[in-house]
Formats: sequence, C-alpha cells, structure tokens
Amino acid sequence: MATEDVVGKTSQTVKTIVNLAGEAKLARDGVSVTTPTYAVLSICKSLVAGGVAGGVSRTAVAPLERLKILLQVQNPNNIKYSGTVQGLKYIWRTEGFRGLFKGNGANCARIVPNSAVKFFSYEQASKGILYMYRQKEGNEDVQLTPLLRLGAGACAGIIAMSATYPMDMVRGRLAVQTDKSSYQYRGMIHGLSTIMRQEGPRALYKGWLPSVIGVIPYVGLNFAVYESLKDWLIKSRPFGLVEDTELSVVTRLACGAAAGTVGQTVAYPLDVIRRRMQMVGWKDASSIVTGGKAPLEYTGMIDAFSKTVSNEGFRALYKGLVPNSVKVVPSIAIAFVTYEVVKDILGVEIRISD
Repeated sequence: MATEDVVGKTSQTVKTIVNLAGEAKLARDGVSVTTPTYAVLSICKSLVAGGVAGGVSRTAVAPLERLKILLQVQNPNNIKYSGTVQGLKYIWRTEGFRGLFKGNGANCARIVPNSAVKFFSYEQASKGILYMYRQKEGNEDVQLTPLLRLGAGACAGIIAMSATYPMDMVRGRLAVQTDKSSYQYRGMIHGLSTIMRQEGPRALYKGWLPSVIGVIPYVGLNFAVYESLKDWLIKSRPFGLVEDTELSVVTRLACGAAAGTVGQTVAYPLDVIRRRMQMVGWKDASSIVTGGKAPLEYTGMIDAFSKTVSNEGFRALYKGLVPNSVKVVPSIAIAFVTYEVVKDILGVEIRISD
C-alpha cells in the first residue's frame, strides 16, 4: 500500500511538472493559458521581474540617490555638497567607491516587498472599485475609467509605501551617516532594532504623513502628463514619431521620463520634509542638519515646513532636485529594459493588470 502511495504521488508530481512545462511553451508560442496554477505562476514571475528591475535600476543610480538625500538634509552653514558633480567627487574623495552606494542595500531590500504589495493592492483595489462602480451604474459590463484606475493606483501606492516605510526610513539614515558619525548603523536589521530600542516603534514612521500626501500628486501627475503627451503625439504626429497610431518604445520612454520629472518636481518638497522628519530623534542628526547648534526638532509636518523655510529659505525645499532629476531618465530606462529582459527569460506573457 505504501509503495502505491509513493508511486501515485510521484506520478502526480511528474504530471504537474509536465503541465507547467507545457503551459510555459504554449505561452511562449502565443497561446492563451488561463489555468489557476499558471495564473499564480505568471504573477510570481512578474513580481520577480519587477523586483529584479527595481533592484538593478536603483543600484545603477544609487550614487545620485544618496547625493540627493545628503543635499536634502545638509547643514546650510557648512556646505559640503554644492552641486551634482562636485558632490559626487566629494563623496568619492572622502568615502571612496563604497560611499557612493551607502544605503543602497537597504533601498534594494525594500523593492521586492514594495512591488509585491503594490501589485496585490492594485488588484484588490481595482476589484473593489469596479464592484462599487458597477453597483452605482447598474451595469455589470462597465469597466474602470482612467480616473478610477488612477484612484486604484494611488491606493496601491499608499499601501505599499506604508508597508515598507520603516525600511525607507532606515535607508535614509544609512545614506546620510558618514565615517565621522559618532554612532553607526551597521545595516538595515541593526538600524531597525536600534531605532526601536532607542526611539520606540513610532519612530519608524516619522515623515509618513508627507509621504502619503506626496504619493497622490506624484502618481496623479505621472498618469496625467503621460496620457496627455501620448494623446498629443498621436494627434499632432510631430517629427514623424508616430506610425500607425502607435508610439515606439523610445517615445513612450520619453513620455514616461517627462511625466516622472513633472510629478517629482511638484511633490519634491514633501520628500525633503519627509527626509528631515526621519532624522528627528537621532542624536547625530543635529550635527548633519544644523551643525550641532540646536537639536533637530519638529512637532509635525507643518512645523517642519515652517522651520525649513524660515531658517533656509524657500529654495531649501528643492535641495537635491538636480541629481534627483538627472537619475529619472536612466532609472526608468534601465528598469524598463531589465523588466522586459527578465520577463522574456522567465517566459512571462500574461500581464497582471490590463
């Protein structure tokens, strides 16, 4: 009897492997496959592709990302980083090659769970919004409008950002600490445990509110600018960029880069305030932000805005904007290409969302 059970289980396992292999072949040949097992496998593969793309693109622009954060929180009375090129040279000279990538491990570590939560949240939010929309319209055949999809995307962005915010908070502190800091976070786990022990669990969500508020205009403008540019290009057909009412990959990439630049420029002050609020409670923060003249204290988002503008002027809200803008195009390009390559390697043909 035991032998029959083993043979039966082995046969079932082999059958499953053969089915999966067959489904993958059909997908590569362009044949639609909708079995539950393949659907789950496709989602997992897409998430892996997104995670790899995010990690590769973040690593490629890590020096610019770190310089942006350093510019956002640096002491106005002791300027070390006066520009993009000078700042990168200064980091190289004082901290070496590894200094350019400080905090990148923590940044990459949050990309995969962030992508997973974002995809899952988008699917669930889309289903919920579509259900309510159909109930309101009294028509089971209506589909989501672009505005409703934008709402679902914003919900997913907020949920994903909130779920991985502690890792982003630690990443910010890892990025600004230097070899001269009196206390060192040795990595993400050590940073999380140290902050929990010294400042309490709530400290892991410092700067969360401006982050949530910033997600809405950032995502909104990304969609609005991207769609508007596409419509304008298709209708006006400038410079021969459009053929048969379809935009090329390069043109779509340019639209995405423009949309990302506009979105991050409008939402950027909230990102600066978020970074500064993340420094509150860290004993080394005052030496970095205020030069040790006064402890870094904010009672909330409005107080942080007020003190930053009154002490350093309105331009302080856009510290680090240049390196952040410079990294938008290569980041999007690398992420796009990597995502497509990994999807092709894994044989992913089904999109998670239409």
